[in-house]
Amino acid sequence: QVQLVESGGGLVQAGGSLRLSCAASGRTLSTYAMGWFRRAPGKEREIVAAINWSSGRTLYSDSVKGRFTISRDNAENTVYLQMNSLKPEDTAIYYCAGDPTGWGNREDAFDSWGRGTQVTVSS
Repeated sequence: QVQLVESGGGLVQAGGSLRLSCAASGRTLSTYAMGWFRRAPGKEREIVAAINWSSGRTLYSDSVKGRFTISRDNAENTVYLQMNSLKPEDTAIYYCAGDPTGWGNREDAFDSWGRGTQVTVSS
């Protein structure tokens, strides 16, 4: 498994931006897909975005498409989530996760998880 540590959460007004970071250690990520998930109060955890580490192929949930961008830095072993045009409904705990299959499209394939970082968007 990979050790993951998220950072960058905080409080922002609607329409603002935040960038989340996830530092990975413990294993090479060349075969992995890395994903960002979120859990809003009273809701199920949902995938937000994922990226194949090797190819850079990305996928996004419909709710964030066009507003959020996932990227990775190979040298820093870090994955980012740039969040623009934030809405109150984006308020959630955001988790970074690793999928050793490389696909990134099935939540049950992610076997490494960070502790999460809180994002709060005020109206």
